[in-house]
Amino acid sequence: MTEPIRKVAEAARAAARVVAKASPEIRSRAIAGIASAIEAHAQDILAANAQDVAKATAAGLSPAMIDRLMLDPKRLGSLARAVAEIAAAPEVVGRVDRTETRPNGLEVSRVRIPLGVILMIYEARPNVTADAAVLCLKAGNACILRGGSEAIASNHALLEAVQAGLRAAGLPETAVQLVPTTDRAAIAELVKLDDLIDLCIPRGGEGLIRFVAEHARVPVIKHYKGVCHIYAHSAAKLDDAIAIVDNAKTQRPGTCNAVETLLVDAALAPTFVPRLVETLAGRVELRGDAAARALGGPTMGTATEDDWHAEYLAPILAIRVVDGIDAAIRHIETYGSDHTESILTTDPALAERFLRDVNSSTVMVNASTRFADGGELGLGAEIGISTTRLHAYGPMGAEGLTTTKFVVRGNGQVRS
Repeated sequence: MTEPIRKVAEAARAAARVVAKASPEIRSRAIAGIASAIEAHAQDILAANAQDVAKATAAGLSPAMIDRLMLDPKRLGSLARAVAEIAAAPEVVGRVDRTETRPNGLEVSRVRIPLGVILMIYEARPNVTADAAVLCLKAGNACILRGGSEAIASNHALLEAVQAGLRAAGLPETAVQLVPTTDRAAIAELVKLDDLIDLCIPRGGEGLIRFVAEHARVPVIKHYKGVCHIYAHSAAKLDDAIAIVDNAKTQRPGTCNAVETLLVDAALAPTFVPRLVETLAGRVELRGDAAARALGGPTMGTATEDDWHAEYLAPILAIRVVDGIDAAIRHIETYGSDHTESILTTDPALAERFLRDVNSSTVMVNASTRFADGGELGLGAEIGISTTRLHAYGPMGAEGLTTTKFVVRGNGQVRS
């Protein structure tokens, strides 16, 4: 298998040089063409996805995995619109982030450049095929896609749309490639090709990401899991707080930005917990500590130590009653995964303290954790979420797929 895998990476490296030198207009034309091709091939893409979903259902995949795998007309339409938005978004490559003139007259600038070849390894989520392709192109990169076997038909159907856009703009089809096998051994080979691949971004379960990290010689953007917290402070608006927690847990519970643990201030708990139990009854399984169970009634299960670490990706919510913001922050520091945390409060000073002292990749005030998403945060789309603080942190868009080089302009200076 080594030779075919290496040839894919070599073709990507050659294509990356072409894409990096292409004008912004050509790259934007390719991305706009991909959006049009997704719309034109919608029925073929949905038919392929229906095959994948049927096989996954028959194989007994979890509801969360099925939800991630499934495309419908609404989701596919949203995907096409997100791709079109990326085509129209401001240019990243060549952007000057900083310029200064040194005392000797040298003008020193930091300029955005592509990373090169990006390896995407992902499970389910066929939308990643399009998102990764267009974000890499926007940032002047080539990409290699290794999707899971459960989405193989969907990924190939989307790749046809992607390559149609590349052809229309005169860019090489090898700028976006699918690995020709879903064998996990191919991953181990790919992540060792540090002479050809510049960055690996795995998206999937914790087991997949740890497998990649253990075998990689190339840099890896890691995001093991999303244990997201909401802290309902004593000064929270009750109706708003209930609605936010409901949305954060139930809107799409199988996503990494769904809330998994709710921390309720002891002063608010007697009012808040019974109301929340009533609101989520029949839709969410609740597990609480002793204080939460005393207020929540017999339908609330017992939260164990494992629950505070859990990323459920399911309609399950762990609830803990805490004595003030210090206890809430200690809990997040102990059990959090550096993904997303939100405080619900009308106290602006306390909100600012939460924003300052909690160093997760996304920190919010009075908002659902479901907004921790590249599209919702203005990136157009995201290629992944990084909980590794080097290079990029949080949702990654096109800018996260670039780096900077120094550009120095002189007029005869020599160093003494």
